[in-house]
Amino acid sequence: MTAHTPSMSEHEYKEAKFFQTFGSVPTPGFADPAEQTSVWGRPWGCSNDVGKLRAVLMHRPGDEVNIVENKPMLETGGFGDPEKGWYWMGKTLPDLPAMQAAHDRFTALLRSEGVDVILVDKAAPGAMKQIYCRDSVISVKGGAIVTRLARKVRRGEELPVTQALAKVGCPILGTVHGEGVFEGGGFALIDDKTAVCALSVACNEEGVRQVERILNGLGIELIKLPMPGYRIHIDGSFNMIDHETAIININELPYFFIEYLNKRGMKLIELPPEDNAFSLNCLAIAPGRVIMHETRTPRLAERLDKAGIEVLTIDYECVELGGGGIHCSTGPLARDPG
Repeated sequence: MTAHTPSMSEHEYKEAKFFQTFGSVPTPGFADPAEQTSVWGRPWGCSNDVGKLRAVLMHRPGDEVNIVENKPMLETGGFGDPEKGWYWMGKTLPDLPAMQAAHDRFTALLRSEGVDVILVDKAAPGAMKQIYCRDSVISVKGGAIVTRLARKVRRGEELPVTQALAKVGCPILGTVHGEGVFEGGGFALIDDKTAVCALSVACNEEGVRQVERILNGLGIELIKLPMPGYRIHIDGSFNMIDHETAIININELPYFFIEYLNKRGMKLIELPPEDNAFSLNCLAIAPGRVIMHETRTPRLAERLDKAGIEVLTIDYECVELGGGGIHCSTGPLARDPG
């Protein structure tokens, strides 16, 4: 009888049999609704920008706004302190009680529409723009990407946003890091396979590269729009309001992108020149159903009505004075796929 070395110990054999019996289960995939509900408590993420809105991240403005002082900047027409990094774009100083009242009306309207409003508990110190939650998080199939905000006054908003997402169990699929910067106002989902983003002072090449890597892993193509000058985001230029329907500012979008939208047969509602720019900064809460500020022109109202778009209105001007509107104030975390 030939002597030999055992191929494994009895313990190793039994351990191998355990993991043979209870093996890896990669399917259903991470974003499968039943899998998400079982592991993460509910289906998270967005595969489009117009499906029924189920959950949204928001922040009620608070004492952080009080960092704004009466320091006019004549060349910009607003207020700011370049050394400290804060700025306020309105011609009048912020009215915090009015902002809180407007925000309360907005969240009440969303809740009446069946939306789960998830609030960031407390702003980062001095983060007087924390209300604009759109910029600090983007939602894709299966979860969220935490961004890295570009401007000094906004750096730090990422932590309370991350804490709010963790508190409710929303998966974080990635965080923009290194020297990348990316803000959610520079991002939109056209459909479940196509997204578009700004390439701008607020969304640099490295930030775009990191976001694109995550999107490509989900089978999503990213179209990049070089923004003119110091234009930071695309949600003042392009906003999906129904399947294959968008409201656009033709003066701020590159020709190749307008042609792309036309070739795919998208219905484009052009913002009239006399209209308030924040009319475009609206929020789809279901296909063809949007929340928009009250101060839109009759010409835009007629175009929306002709396209079959139902509009719910709120007074949001006191918040818009800070440089962001209805769309900017919301970070969608869950939408229906259709």
